[in-house]
Amino acid sequence: MITVNEYFEGKVKSMAINSGALPATIGVMVAGDYTFGTGKKEIMSVVQGEMVVMLPGETATQTFKNGQSFEVPANSSFDVKATVDTAYLCQYCD
Repeated sequence: MITVNEYFEGKVKSMAINSGALPATIGVMVAGDYTFGTGKKEIMSVVQGEMVVMLPGETATQTFKNGQSFEVPANSSFDVKATVDTAYLCQYCD
């Protein structure tokens, strides 16, 4: 079953699937600034585009581009600046 999610007044949209492997979403975000919260640990990969990310506990942003990934701890939040329209894959870990 595919679930469609929409956030930030439609500026971020994702489709979720639970295929027996890690649950995951694949989505798109228009260029802009966003704050996301996590319930589970997340592994976020940039499929196409660029994200400037402030991870929890860090004092400087990091830039992630096509094919690069980063991890976000469970029960935290992180800030993302999509510098261009960006596609991503997010995997949720226990």
